Amino acid sequence: MKPVIQEEISGCGIAASAAIAGVSYREAKTVANRLGIYAQDQTLWSETQPVRILLAQFGWEVENTPLPFKVWKTLPDLALLATKWHLEQGKPFWHWAVFVRDASGSYVLDSKQSLKQHTRKDFGRIKPKWYLPVRPEL
Repeated sequence: MKPVIQEEISGCGIAASAAIAGVSYREAKTVANRLGIYAQDQTLWSETQPVRILLAQFGWEVENTPLPFKVWKTLPDLALLATKWHLEQGKPFWHWAVFVRDASGSYVLDSKQSLKQHTRKDFGRIKPKWYLPVRPEL
């Protein structure tokens, strides 16, 4: 799986979905916008439903209920991670990233534009709050 860089400061959910679906940011954004999902809408990084709806359009099923992150080795082979989790006026916000475990090992795809490396293995620096397992739709 390859990283997709977010083209908007608030487009991490679109970029994470694009990486999982294997499409470009632009293609994922077009589908998202058609569904009424926009990078500027705070629900994209404060609720799970927009990303679950977007990934469903690409044939992926995302668990409904966030699971608390404990340790990296217990994550499923593919998961959406809520990183940089924080509260703003009592409302939770986070940055979406993608955890992948495949034949090449385990890594995190991080769409943040300013990163030098978007495929990350510096697990000690990444602090997920919770995750959502992702799998192809049956």
